[in-house]
Order: sequence, then structure tokens, then C-alpha cells
Amino acid sequence: MSPRSSVHEAARTKERIVAATVDRASELGLEGVTVRELAADLGMSKSGVVAPFASRAGLLDAAFDAAVATFRAVVIAPVAARPAGRERFAALLDSWVAYLVDCPFPGGCFLTTASVELDHRDGPLRDKTAATTRRWLDYLAAEAAAAGLPPRRARDLASVVNGIAMSANQEIQLLADPQAGPRARRAMRAVLRAYGI
Repeated sequence: MSPRSSVHEAARTKERIVAATVDRASELGLEGVTVRELAADLGMSKSGVVAPFASRAGLLDAAFDAAVATFRAVVIAPVAARPAGRERFAALLDSWVAYLVDCPFPGGCFLTTASVELDHRDGPLRDKTAATTRRWLDYLAAEAAAAGLPPRRARDLASVVNGIAMSANQEIQLLADPQAGPRARRAMRAVLRAYGI
């Protein structure tokens, strides 16, 4: 095997491990992921699963980053080229609900799962979840401000639509309610109207 193909194969193996970790973490929580079960699922040794990441903590960190990258690709990227303003903000919210309804993760929204799991714990994963949530709320507030709201109302709106999305995720995942997605879209549109954008 040539050095180039070895590097390519190592990268593919690493991607497989991360993808399996993300799927498990979305269902069991980050702390519920065990190297033993991952190794069994992937047909690998435990050391083979951990080695590319130096540690289990490194693996979980890589899985978190991969889940956030998927969220950005599915929710933000499709609307990013539009001019900032009300239409882009509304399209972003629609994209977010579509992600919740047809989620790429088997356990639903990865960040929501991590938030519920880690909100009362200490440690680097909790800190990373909090920082990512803050960045998302800041992004939503900036988009709302670009749609015409003053900063305080923009931040309030970001919190409201975030709450709607978390509720929708629960109704989709826990209650298997097929109306949760359409209900969330209607609720978000109603909030936009109430805020005058």
C-alpha cells in the first residue's frame, strides 16, 4: 500500500469512527458512548478506535465538532448566500425546523441532547456545549438584528425561537408527533410577526 493510500485509508477510518460516535452520542448522550461498544460496532479493537484521537475525550471532542459542522452544513449553509434581512432569517428558521424533522442524527438534535445531558455537570464537554449554544444564540440575534430589530429585542427573539426548536425536537423524538414540525414553523412565523419582522 502506497503512503498516499495509507493516509487516505486512515482518514476514512477516522471518519467512520467519528460518524459512529456521533450517532451513538445522539441517542445515548456523550457520556453514554463506550469505546468497547464502538469497537464492536465497527469491527475494530478498542485501541484502534481511540488511537487516532489520543484518548476517549479526544474522540468525543471530535464527534462534537463533526455534529456542529453537520448542523452548519444542513441549517446555515443553504441560506447563507441570501442577503441579510427578514427573508433570510425566516428561511434560516425554516431550514432549522427541516433539520429537526429530518434530522441526520438518529437521536435528534445533537446539541439539544448534549445540553440536556450536560447542563448540570462540570467539565470540558459541558463548557464546549455552553460555548456552542452561546454562539448559536448570538448568531440568531445577529440575524434578527439584520432583519430590523434593536439588539435587546433581537436577543429576546433568539431565545424564543430557540425554545420553540427545543420543544419541537422533544415532540418529534419523544412523542413521534408528525405535526411537531409544521407546528414549530407556524409558531416561529407567529413570533416573527409579533416582533414586527
